[in-house]
Amino acid sequence: MRVPPLPEVRRLTEKQRDAWWTVLLVDPVATPLVRWTAMWTRVTPNQITWAALVLGIGAAACFAQGDWQWLVAGAVVYHVSFILDCMDGKLARLTGKGSAFGAWLDYIFDRVRVLICAVALMGGQYQRTEDVTYIWLALAVVFLDMLRYMDALEIWKVRLNMRRRQRERAEELGLIDASQDNGSDDDPENDDTPVKGAPRVPAQPTGSEVSAAASAEPAPAHAVPPAKTFITRLPGYVPLRDFLVSHRIRIHLFSGIEFQMTIFIVAPLLNSIFWPTVAAGALLLAFEVLVVYRLLLATRAFQRTMARYDRMEAEMRSETAGPSERATLV
Repeated sequence: MRVPPLPEVRRLTEKQRDAWWTVLLVDPVATPLVRWTAMWTRVTPNQITWAALVLGIGAAACFAQGDWQWLVAGAVVYHVSFILDCMDGKLARLTGKGSAFGAWLDYIFDRVRVLICAVALMGGQYQRTEDVTYIWLALAVVFLDMLRYMDALEIWKVRLNMRRRQRERAEELGLIDASQDNGSDDDPENDDTPVKGAPRVPAQPTGSEVSAAASAEPAPAHAVPPAKTFITRLPGYVPLRDFLVSHRIRIHLFSGIEFQMTIFIVAPLLNSIFWPTVAAGALLLAFEVLVVYRLLLATRAFQRTMARYDRMEAEMRSETAGPSERATLV
């Protein structure tokens, strides 16, 4: 296949918004490697997924040794594993070789990697110190990782269902044409973590310039406007949000990716496992509470919008009804 120049590969493969760790520390390496891989090899996305798992097991083997030199080695190997983990989806989007099975494989292997690395890291520290606290930390890391990605999947499903129902109602009322695209996903406030389990398919062209142009367009008639909350009223929040979005960085600054990187990269490099892990868990829980709060606001806005559509439908029926029918409606 003909592989486009690197700027075009970035536009086709990099997500419109992503975790800051990925944007700053992974994409600058992963995207050129994806282009090179597509040009000079026959490697498939699933093969890269397997390679990422193998390196994850290698990182776990390093973590299990417990000594600082091995912790540093494990952190480096884990980061390389994560780069490969990001490359599989990019290669799928670039070459069109993605599949639903590949998406499932990617999602499951991610969870397996976190599980074995958490057990190995905390187990190594337990063997070194005989402090049972590290056993509990291993359980906490696995639980929080599971909670984060289960929550992300369910929130994604709920938001997708609300957008679909709103669009259907708007089409029924003639507010939008059925052939129009739903532009509500370009709202910078709609910042749920992307679901890695979504099927790998070639991505439509996306980029910061596309996002900026879409955000400048009037919102579709069926879209739920972002709720004005205490968060958006905080001094400096809106400029910070706009700056992050313009650089493809999600507003959700501490998600599952940063959680993993703090525990499996930052903590080993610092040779301090306990407190970085505790801090990472607390930050993840805090941001998850914020995500759930925003989902609550979104569901309330959805209910208000659907109620407005019901009133519009009743008014339209009243206008088209005859005198006797109006009396019946009243």
